[in-house]
Amino acid sequence: MKGLRGLAWLLVFQSIGEVLSRGFALPLPGPVLGLVLLLPALKFAIVREPVGECANFLLSHLSLLFIPVGVGVMTHLSLLSQYGGRMLFVIVLSTWIGLAVTVLVLYRAERKTPRA
Repeated sequence: MKGLRGLAWLLVFQSIGEVLSRGFALPLPGPVLGLVLLLPALKFAIVREPVGECANFLLSHLSLLFIPVGVGVMTHLSLLSQYGGRMLFVIVLSTWIGLAVTVLVLYRAERKTPRA
């Protein structure tokens, strides 16, 4: 039951984000605004506990979310054969950039942390 309340909280914040995004013609998508609004709300147990249980459920079934992606790839094999090399290059490059940024951030954060 808590998991359903968590899903309801997620949908409420996504809906609020959609309303703000469309109502004020903001350049950010509604779900992103909803997540930004959800972040401070997670300080409260009434939101944090159900959302945490829903997140655990979704993470345990994460592999199911790859099925639509696989079907999409299978239906667009011609595009994959045409642009596959470029897509692979961009994926590898962006992964390495993300890893490098993460290493730099962790390195700088570790340098600033006092040793005990």
